[in-house]
Amino acid sequence: MVSRRYKIASVAWTAMALILLEPRSSAQTSVPVSTSTPESNVISPSRNQNLEWALNYAQACLAYSNENIHDYTAILTKRCRENGVLSESQHISVKIRHRREEAGRKTVPMSVYMNFLKPDGVKGREVIWVEGQNNGNMVAHEGGLKNVLTVNLAPSGSMAMRGQRYPVTEVGMKKLIEKMLEKGMRERQLGDCEVNLYRDVAVGTRKCTAIEIVHPVAKPQFDFHRAQLFFDDEHKMPIRYVSWLWPSSDGQPVLDEEYYYSNVKTNAGLTDSDFDPKNPIYKFW
Repeated sequence: MVSRRYKIASVAWTAMALILLEPRSSAQTSVPVSTSTPESNVISPSRNQNLEWALNYAQACLAYSNENIHDYTAILTKRCRENGVLSESQHISVKIRHRREEAGRKTVPMSVYMNFLKPDGVKGREVIWVEGQNNGNMVAHEGGLKNVLTVNLAPSGSMAMRGQRYPVTEVGMKKLIEKMLEKGMRERQLGDCEVNLYRDVAVGTRKCTAIEIVHPVAKPQFDFHRAQLFFDDEHKMPIRYVSWLWPSSDGQPVLDEEYYYSNVKTNAGLTDSDFDPKNPIYKFW
């Protein structure tokens, strides 16, 4: 369902107003989304202006993250389509520490801890990956009665990727910004897309700014029909990404993948022990 669309523009990214468009096919998503903004100062920037604004905004958010966000904890809810079938949502408690460098030297490696909360098929699974350690492998074990062995797995190997679309090395909100910039630069070259900007979008209890890219016509070089990325206005990190494939026979876009970070606590003071399989609060053997 499409609501009214408002288009606003300004120069500084911190003050830039955005187009308001209620996300289409919101009934297919698992995260509550709402929008609100006054009908004032309506301007219609070109699609090129919207794309350039989106790229500049994402660059600014990435710079803010690099400067101000060292680590965070959150609950990641995700699902994606596999072999044409939309998977059940997975809920994962995550701890993520960003890479930090001084004078061009890495002082803190990117680090990821994941504890799968549900569904039952993955409940209790734990995963740790630390950049540059363990020969690049992640450490993992299953939950419950299946927790009989801790294994080292290549992040992009078939066992590690079972039921996953992306490896553990690409987990995190900062990675979402980097992917958005990568795709945005490609869109600048390819064209044939619409870029819409959202203001005052509520994702759960968080107020967000969002960027939407739409490919009206399916072409081999495009991997989605519509994609939306929602940036939390407080910490400038993208807490939700969702994409759809082109409409099916019933005319509705097809939900392809969705990632949502809730209960985000930035700069939680994570240490090496949070990414150590020997940590006694974890269940690695």
